[in-house]
Amino acid sequence: MSRLHPFQQCLSDVLHRLYVRAQRLFTWFPFTVTGVAVTLVCVLALQGFGYGRMDLVIFALTICGLSIVGSSVLMVTLSGVMLRLRIRSAMQTQTYPPLSAEAGFPNVSGFVLPDWSWLPLMSLDWQVVSPEGLLTINRADPETGLLEEEITPAQRCLSTTVTRRFVLRDVLGLCQFSWQETSPAHWQILPLTGKLRTLPVLRSMDAEDGIPNPAGLPEGDRMDIRRYAPGDSTRDILWRVYARNRHLNVRLAERSVFYAERTLAYLITGPQDEAAAGVARFAVSHGALGSPWVFGADGSDYVASTATSALPLIAGSRKPGQQNPYGLEEFLRNQGQQSNAGAHSACIIFAPATQGPWVEQLQHTLTRFAGPFTVVLAADGLVNDSKTSLSKTLKKLLLDRPAQNEPVGVASAGVQQLMAQFSRQGAYVLLIDRQSGQSFDQRLKRV
Repeated sequence: MSRLHPFQQCLSDVLHRLYVRAQRLFTWFPFTVTGVAVTLVCVLALQGFGYGRMDLVIFALTICGLSIVGSSVLMVTLSGVMLRLRIRSAMQTQTYPPLSAEAGFPNVSGFVLPDWSWLPLMSLDWQVVSPEGLLTINRADPETGLLEEEITPAQRCLSTTVTRRFVLRDVLGLCQFSWQETSPAHWQILPLTGKLRTLPVLRSMDAEDGIPNPAGLPEGDRMDIRRYAPGDSTRDILWRVYARNRHLNVRLAERSVFYAERTLAYLITGPQDEAAAGVARFAVSHGALGSPWVFGADGSDYVASTATSALPLIAGSRKPGQQNPYGLEEFLRNQGQQSNAGAHSACIIFAPATQGPWVEQLQHTLTRFAGPFTVVLAADGLVNDSKTSLSKTLKKLLLDRPAQNEPVGVASAGVQQLMAQFSRQGAYVLLIDRQSGQSFDQRLKRV
């Protein structure tokens, strides 16, 4: 990464400061684009025709237009200052319940304001600007006469404060008065799990001695018996047992492996990591990690051993505008020091199915630490490389504007290359599609 020249860095800082100050001034600027256009047209018409040619009709119309704009600015400004004081006082005295929501679904946040129907020819609206990426809709309740806030988050987040931008406009759209208010709140937005209904067994296993053929499968005699589960072959069913007690049992080959006594799970963040967070949430909530387990995530030094404590780590792993440091090695180092001697700890890593700085770092981790490792890559659909550019072109030509927060699929060739990199280092690699709920192996065959 090339470093900027000191002069270029100084110029960049100055331009950034000017941009921030311009944004602040624009917030207090009372005119809208329509108001500026109407004012300019009235002033030019008044100067060119009203005074220049003494056209009394143009003179009267322009004076009326300027009077309307001036009265609107005065009315909106005074009403905005009054409403700002009232809203700030109401937000300081009221307490709002914590919000636990899921990305992609509308939720009532609990923030309400009076309808204020007495406002003369004006309307009040607001949007949540922090946390970012939330669609805000203000609905009027005819029974209570209150404005209720409904939010639809696009991504996961964990926030202790909420910043809203209030805008008071006149009905003609000539002027506005806007300001921002920040209030304490506890919002936990969990990632969307999509169509995930089940996951393959994520608990990694270690091979023991006694495998007859090291190149073959770690299977022995058909000694194991368990209850029938969907997907088992009918040839393995013990039909004589079923005839006696009407219970479906299957006989399986004994596996010369043992489950790890403890499972370590970790979420790596990066570009397009929302699917990985959703898969991690599903695995934690539905017991796919076995027991006991310890969970960690980028962006936090804390670890969790229960689903209740793990969900805040998943929600807080996304920090808008910031890149979380890679913390898997520190997590493994800490957990290795805390583990008992002789305990077998397997590690399951949830990561996005896209290239990023974390790929090289994870390869270094797989080389330094002993396994077993299971790398679970998550994506929102697979697309062919040849169709990617065509689909983007058709969207630009046919759609007026691209759909916001639309899940982006990953290229199948890139995913296979990524899976091969980790598989060569001895890790068991899985790909899970959050959109369809299917799981794939390294060859992109369903598991």
